[in-house]
Amino acid sequence: MAHKHIIYMMLADAAAQSHDVATIRRYSSLLEELATRDNHRPYLAVAHRSWGIMCRLNEEFAEAKVRLMQALELFEELQAHWQIGRTLVELAELSHAHSDATGARDYFARALSEFEALNALPAIEQTRAALEGLRTTAKD
Repeated sequence: MAHKHIIYMMLADAAAQSHDVATIRRYSSLLEELATRDNHRPYLAVAHRSWGIMCRLNEEFAEAKVRLMQALELFEELQAHWQIGRTLVELAELSHAHSDATGARDYFARALSEFEALNALPAIEQTRAALEGLRTTAKD
């Protein structure tokens, strides 16, 4: 039987990926509470990233940056390269929402490097497409 931690992590992460703010709020709160209580750093990092995505979607950009950087720091400590890449993509999206094309390109490039090291082809393709989209927008 799956523990609540795992269920809340999967629900918070899925909600974040689908940009479902209400569900992010519900499950990230529960996940963060359990992960903090049990000092479960990987799940705490997922909670931070989920909150960061929710804050970006709500245009709370300063809090989004804080949460995403907290997630990135934890994932880097854990050397969780896939999660680092995903978090860097979210930081790129945040930079893009702030009209910071240079920051967005930097974060996407760093994410691409993480994904390439893992040979994560779908993520590589998505990140390259995002970078190309930024180049196309800059040319317009």
